[in-house]
Amino acid sequence: MLDDQNIIIQRDPSGALQAIQHLPEQATFTPDIHGDIAPRTFSRIVMAGMGGSALAADMVKVLVRDILAVPLEVVKGYTLPAYVDDQTLVIAISHSGNTEETLSCYEQAKERGAALVAMATGGALQEYAERDNVPFALVPNGAQPRMSTVYHLRILLQILQQYTLIDSTLYDGIANSSDWLREHINHWSPEVPTEHNYAKQIAERAAGKIGMFYGGELTAPIAYKWKISWNESSKNVAFWNQFPEFNHNEFIGWVSHPIEKPFAVFDLRSHLENPRITERMELTDQMLSGNRPHTKSIQLEGESLVQQFLWGLAFADMSSVYLAILNNVNPVPVELVEKFKQALS
Repeated sequence: MLDDQNIIIQRDPSGALQAIQHLPEQATFTPDIHGDIAPRTFSRIVMAGMGGSALAADMVKVLVRDILAVPLEVVKGYTLPAYVDDQTLVIAISHSGNTEETLSCYEQAKERGAALVAMATGGALQEYAERDNVPFALVPNGAQPRMSTVYHLRILLQILQQYTLIDSTLYDGIANSSDWLREHINHWSPEVPTEHNYAKQIAERAAGKIGMFYGGELTAPIAYKWKISWNESSKNVAFWNQFPEFNHNEFIGWVSHPIEKPFAVFDLRSHLENPRITERMELTDQMLSGNRPHTKSIQLEGESLVQQFLWGLAFADMSSVYLAILNNVNPVPVELVEKFKQALS
């Protein structure tokens, strides 16, 4: 089915696969941040966002953990921590600009005198920023939040760089990986037959099953990304967790689940992880043999963590769209989410 171009066109009417093939262009995007951002020090940093809008924040937290001199927390909800004050940098992230949880955090940050920066494609968050003379970065519109993560990454890193909290290494590393990423994405294009197309193979392995994605300390954001893509693009139930935490609770839960249960289990591996993470993944798969399906390991490509994040993002998007085609659903819209937001309002 995935090698039939007519079926792909019929089931991907919005051209999600073609949009993903333009992902390398996001890697060279130059953010335009309106407002005054001058070098200064902070005692802590908070990034507030939800869902796909917060994914880049999770990635940044991992990317800067060995270089950032102050704590960084990602808030996914309505309420900022009590410690947020005038020595805190708060970055409000909402792709649509209308995410109510993020708008709530924005208002709290303003009330407490925190240094605020906002980023969105427009919406109320842009209006708030313009009203309050808060620095604002306009996110390019046209793609779903889950497929705009590289835009978000570039903006977040640029903000931290302009405050001199980090240097340009990570930001430049994304741009320098654009051509490299394009080469990999080309291997997963619709014209490449399934026997040579890793993304199509992953989709076929997962069809009709619940996706389970596991990462390590470094790759946890990518495991979360795969869950998001499975949920929103494939319209498929999926869950994620990370090692070593997995071995302290969920590990035991699997012993009562017979192997014939409909799960597709994936370990997202990186050669940059602590070697004990790989050992835990392998030993876990051995000890759960007979209690859950055998794990499929996906080795993230790339020499640096930046490259592995880019590769993992693109591969998740391509695989999830192919799964959407197998599920006979349109991979782009998230109608139930929009209906829920309308009902809540």
